[in-house]
Amino acid sequence: MSEITGEAAAPRRRSFLAFLPLVIFAGLVVVFLIGLRGDPQKLPSALIGKPAPQVALPPVEGVDRPGLTTAALQGQVTLVNVFASWCIPCHEEHPFLMELAKDSRFRLAGINQKDQPDNARRFLGRNGNPYALVGADMSGRASIEWGVYGVPETFVVGRDGVILFKHVGPITAESLRDRLRPEIEKALAR
Repeated sequence: MSEITGEAAAPRRRSFLAFLPLVIFAGLVVVFLIGLRGDPQKLPSALIGKPAPQVALPPVEGVDRPGLTTAALQGQVTLVNVFASWCIPCHEEHPFLMELAKDSRFRLAGINQKDQPDNARRFLGRNGNPYALVGADMSGRASIEWGVYGVPETFVVGRDGVILFKHVGPITAESLRDRLRPEIEKALAR
C-alpha cells in the first residue's frame, strides 16, 4: 500500500511543479496591475526642496537656443521640461508648452533626452520651440541626475534654483489647470 501512495504522490507533486510558474506569473501580473492603478503624480521625488542638479548641457545642434546650465536656473522661475522627439506623449503635451511659453513671468527650459539632433530640430521646427534654453542630454545622464522616470516630465524651479514641484507624464488641460498652474503661481509668489 505504501508503494502505491508514494507513486500516486509523485505525479501530484509533478503537476503542482508544472503549474508553479503560472502561479508566480499570475501573482506578478496582479502586483503590476495594482501598481498601474496608482497616480503617477504621487511618485516620490527626493529633489523637491533641493537645489537643481549640476548640469552643463550643450545646446541642441542646429537649434537657435542656448544650452542648459545650473547657473541659468537662478533669478527667474523656470519650468524644466524633459522631452524627446520619439516620445508620443511629448507630442501630445507640446501645445500646452507653447501656451505656457506665452507667459513672460517665467521661462521654459528643455532637456532633450537621448534624441538625435536632426530629429529634435525637426520636432521643434514643426511644432514650435517654447524653450528659452534647450540642452542636449545625449547620454541620459542629466535626466538621471534630475530623477526622471521617463519622458515627459516637468519641474518647477524657483528663482533660487530650488526644485519646487515635479509633474510626471504629459501635461494635459486638466493637469495644467489643476496641478501645474497652481504650482507655478506659488513659485511666482515666493
